[in-house]
Amino acid sequence: MTASVPLGRTRLLSVAVETLASVAGHRPLQLAAPAGSVLPRAQIPSLTTQAIPMPRDQIRVTRALLSVSDKTGLTDFAAALSKRGVELVSTGGTHRALTEAGLAVREVSELTRFPEMMDGRVKTLHPAVHGGLLAVRDNPEHQAALAAHGIDAIDLLVVNLYPFEETLKAGKAYDDCVENIDVGGPAMIRAAAKNHADVAVVVDVSDYGAILAELAEHDGNLTATTRRRLAQKAFSRTASYDAAIANWLAEVEGRDKAPTFKALGGTLAQSLRYGENPHQSAAFYRLPGTLRPGIATARQAQGKELSYNNLNDTDAAYECVAEFDPARTAAVAIIKHANPCGVAEGPDLLAAYEQALACDPTSAFGGIVALNRPLDAEAARKIVEIFTEVIIAPDASEEALAIVGAKKNLRLLLAGGLADPRAKGEVIRTVAGGFLVQGRDALSVDDMDLKVVTKRAPSEAELADMRFAYRVAKHVKSNAIVYAKGGATVGIGAGQMSRVDSSITAARKAAEAAQRLGLSESLAKGSAVASDAFFPFADGLLAAAEAGATAVIQPGGSMRDDEVIRAADEAGLAMVFTGVRHFRH
Repeated sequence: MTASVPLGRTRLLSVAVETLASVAGHRPLQLAAPAGSVLPRAQIPSLTTQAIPMPRDQIRVTRALLSVSDKTGLTDFAAALSKRGVELVSTGGTHRALTEAGLAVREVSELTRFPEMMDGRVKTLHPAVHGGLLAVRDNPEHQAALAAHGIDAIDLLVVNLYPFEETLKAGKAYDDCVENIDVGGPAMIRAAAKNHADVAVVVDVSDYGAILAELAEHDGNLTATTRRRLAQKAFSRTASYDAAIANWLAEVEGRDKAPTFKALGGTLAQSLRYGENPHQSAAFYRLPGTLRPGIATARQAQGKELSYNNLNDTDAAYECVAEFDPARTAAVAIIKHANPCGVAEGPDLLAAYEQALACDPTSAFGGIVALNRPLDAEAARKIVEIFTEVIIAPDASEEALAIVGAKKNLRLLLAGGLADPRAKGEVIRTVAGGFLVQGRDALSVDDMDLKVVTKRAPSEAELADMRFAYRVAKHVKSNAIVYAKGGATVGIGAGQMSRVDSSITAARKAAEAAQRLGLSESLAKGSAVASDAFFPFADGLLAAAEAGATAVIQPGGSMRDDEVIRAADEAGLAMVFTGVRHFRH
């Protein structure tokens, strides 16, 4: 028996089939059944049984409109178009640049028959321009409208936008930023991109060569594949541009915690070989107007191409070491899989590196080294003794550059500064079908009101180690436990599902570190312990006490705080509550 469905329920399918067929330039498929009857399932047309042709493959470029802020390669590109017989039309500064280069070019006001006005704010916002971009070439009504109004069709649009992102990055005044918001450019780009069946739009100077090559290959024509690719790039560009403006205004006015619409945009910084694993594709994008020193602002001084994991781990390393004020102390963080395996401060980078390395030299092999001061020769010599993937620092001395240069594959990044750990910002993470947005964890232990909750108050030395450990715990994946002594980590427990396991792991690491150094006592002896969240039970704290810790810093807030405090008192520990949790996932 053949299953049937009421024809009324197939109407959406019918509309979809007819629409797609119409776009492809074909007669719509017919559902051969009268209204109200049923149609056998076997007769319902399948959208997957045959390919639907795309718009005609090639268009001839006879007229191009050029309006650019970045004039890199402009005259050579325009000259090549002119040699192919393409009529050039341009605006303002672009027109001046082309005429000064000796090219024949029409001013856009010749098309609009209307002069530029309002300091150039209004020049291309005109039907003579947008009609030429939006007219469908094989639509008789559109062609009649062009003829009736004397509008010339435009086949190629070349636009790059006012440099809003660069103006923002340069820290210009509010009014300067506003004046660098392009209006006419995005409008033209969107019009041309919408009509990519008939118009090609170029928004990136790096595409000039490919456009000229295709015109040469196809006798002055551009293919549909190229036009679709250019249209996608064009819409991505305007989306990124608008996102930069929207986010800037949000910062100026005080960012809404949950805006109705959220704009994201970026510019490709690097195409990556693969993602976390070889079967995953990946790329690195730079946010517009990025000012925070770090992985996005850094200059790669030498070494192999950075991988996805290199970038992720280096970001974690540099954010961690930024917690330490370089005016107060030198500091080094060694990171593996986005987790610290050793962090230390000291009078100089060499001393700090040696202390950080001593925490877990096994894990440090193949890790990332971040420094809060410019890399010097002494630290460089020590760092290159073991295999290191990346070094990142604000800068480097000439001697240090030469030392690192002997290791050709070692990547050296110079960030030009150090991030402010208190600066506000956003952290974004994708989830299935959406993304999560939260503020950066910008609270510093130096600004926290530490509350002593035990009978014994910490000594000044213990208090210093508490603060140090808590700085590091902020950058360790939860559940996080950090043992620290003398301005260095001695054991780190990261990413365990139970807090007691993280405490035990950190204690084990401290004992192993002591064995490597030939010491009879664990490095945890006399250490301070930081927990990124409260101890839900006393077991994690007791594990620290058993390992030899004498002081504990934690947020507090557990329903069993009293039980944990009693256990601390019985063990003779000093403990303070911060009231601030530092979960990191």
